[in-house]
Amino acid sequence: MRLTPAILTVASFACAALLSFLMALAVGGALESRSQRHVTRALVANGLDWASASADGLLVTLTGTAPTETIRFRATTVAGRVVGASRVIDAMEVTPTKALTAPRFSLELLRNDDGISMIGLVPAAWKTDALLTTARQLAPAESLANMLETADFPVPATWDTAMEFGLVALRLLPRSKISVAADGVQVTAISDSPAQKRRFEADLGRALPQGVPTQITISAPRPVIAPFTLRFVIDDGGPRFDACAADSERSQSRILNAARLAQVPGTPACTLGLGAPSPRWPDAAEAVIAALAELGAGSVTISDVDVTLIADSTVAQTDFDRVIGELTTRLPDVFSLKSTLTPRPQAEGPQGPAQFTATVSPEGAVQLRGRLVDERMRDAVEAFARARFGATNIYTAARLDDSLPNGWGVRVLAGLAALAELHNGALLVEPDRVAVRGVTGNKEARSEISRLLSDRLGQGAGFSVDVTYNEKLDPARALPTPAECLALASAVLDRRQITFAPGKAEIEGESNAIIGELVDALADCTGTPLEIGGHTDSQGRAATNLDLSQQRAEAVLTALDTRGLDTSEMSARGYGAAEPIADNATEEGRVANRRIALKLVSPDDPPDAPALIQIDPEPEDDGEALPPPPDRPDDLVPGEIGEAEGDEPMGDAGDLEMGDDGEFTDPPPEEPAADAAETGVTRPADAGALIRGVLGADGDPELGEWRETAGPTALRPKSRP
Repeated sequence: MRLTPAILTVASFACAALLSFLMALAVGGALESRSQRHVTRALVANGLDWASASADGLLVTLTGTAPTETIRFRATTVAGRVVGASRVIDAMEVTPTKALTAPRFSLELLRNDDGISMIGLVPAAWKTDALLTTARQLAPAESLANMLETADFPVPATWDTAMEFGLVALRLLPRSKISVAADGVQVTAISDSPAQKRRFEADLGRALPQGVPTQITISAPRPVIAPFTLRFVIDDGGPRFDACAADSERSQSRILNAARLAQVPGTPACTLGLGAPSPRWPDAAEAVIAALAELGAGSVTISDVDVTLIADSTVAQTDFDRVIGELTTRLPDVFSLKSTLTPRPQAEGPQGPAQFTATVSPEGAVQLRGRLVDERMRDAVEAFARARFGATNIYTAARLDDSLPNGWGVRVLAGLAALAELHNGALLVEPDRVAVRGVTGNKEARSEISRLLSDRLGQGAGFSVDVTYNEKLDPARALPTPAECLALASAVLDRRQITFAPGKAEIEGESNAIIGELVDALADCTGTPLEIGGHTDSQGRAATNLDLSQQRAEAVLTALDTRGLDTSEMSARGYGAAEPIADNATEEGRVANRRIALKLVSPDDPPDAPALIQIDPEPEDDGEALPPPPDRPDDLVPGEIGEAEGDEPMGDAGDLEMGDDGEFTDPPPEEPAADAAETGVTRPADAGALIRGVLGADGDPELGEWRETAGPTALRPKSRP
């Protein structure tokens, strides 16, 4: 079959079309592969390996999730440089933006003699009133540096608790850095002495916040120790230091290491101080400790450069001679040694051993017994004891003996001076030793007594100190002082005030929580004489405000008592509007004046001069005072109490006198009325005005029982049931 030219032509075109299509596919595939490969290489080279490139003809599509919009734009730019920006299709996504996280709020409080600086970032919703008020109380305005910044984020849960402790530390520590954050409080301070450091630590320990970590670092300057003393003893109780002093941490480490080699248990205290007589002090200390440890029993004292070693009578003479010889060679040249081997006890003569004893009871009673040389010495000892222990606490039962050894009086007076350092204890003075034992509240008493006896008895004298520390007697660990109790309670009320509904005296709502905080603050303040004062603003009747303030103060006192607080020495007193702390003309001032305040009182304080209530005959009552009484019965005419039908007129105010039973009576004719200048009391011209001011809500003319209260509203009736 012959193919026609037409068929051949069609077949040729079909073959050409197919070949063109195949060629186009090959070229397109090669172009896509090349474009994808080059774009991918470019992305990886620029650190954008999170993006993927796919080619579709001449177009390149980018997919993936970019960390930020900026990085997404950068990926598009890189791909456009390779294949042309018009050929790039952006199908990438961007990681959703996270919600802003709250910053770490923190506050640095720096206090020194130049003023107070407040630096940090605090929540905008946190009220800085308490902080600023405290700072203004502690430093003048020109010495305050307020560099606080705020951020509008919620207040952290423990921020207020941490700040409360920070403010306590700020009030207490005059040279301090206080770092406050919701996750912890750091306090760094400098004290004037070790005793003050202990007091600071005790006070801060009582105020530690619940649930907030605290770190307290208080440093004290090194004390000047004179004489610079080290006393090491080995007796039946084992080896120990009665006193230990070092001039540097390196010296302290060497001395304590020598003590460990001498089998001293634990880590004994060794005070770092100023006043070392020689840079070779640790050499001498190591030598004497090692020597006494080798002897096995006795005592050794270094007082400045004088070394006194007294070996026990159980030490053999040959051992004593050998050890003392080695110690003499080992001691630095500046130190002098006096050594004694205690002789073995011998039978006493018919009079018994020469002794002087003194005892101090926990109540402070002092008994002096034993032997003294003569009348002059007895008078001197009694005078010294009265000066140190109190003139009325001394009982003396000493006999005279002129055969006592020389220096007996010095030994007795030194022993009494040492005994005065104890709360209670006993003193024994013998010819060869002075022994002091007892109980004290001073951790440093053992060292102080050892230094005192070493200094006053002189080199070579034997003495022993057996002192027990009782934390309950330590002033730094004892209960807070009345002033500290007032500060703790006032700090609670400075933060939040106990509030009452207008005209009411019931404690409700959040005020119950404040009562709980007051109970916690005053838990250790047993027997503190505090007055709870109630105050109102000036709106309403003065007499009603006075009575309302009294009721509110008594409500607070009752609430504290109900919660188990010892209120035996507390009292409640209403002041009405007599003591404003702000302007009653503004709402803010009236709110500030409606308050509960605390103050210390003393039984010896003279009472304020009483004064009668001054009543406005037509007062305006717009909220603070109790509601006005209803209309009086028709048979009573205001200002004419006692002139109702069938009653006799009361008479003029000048003819009235209040008796002990609270009733007004006519004064005895033979006794003229006291002059106002003498009593400080001014009666109003109209007795009816006075009585109107104190009528009950029912208008009952019975006055009931009257009492005096100090202040501008002094005379008022007690509340009737």
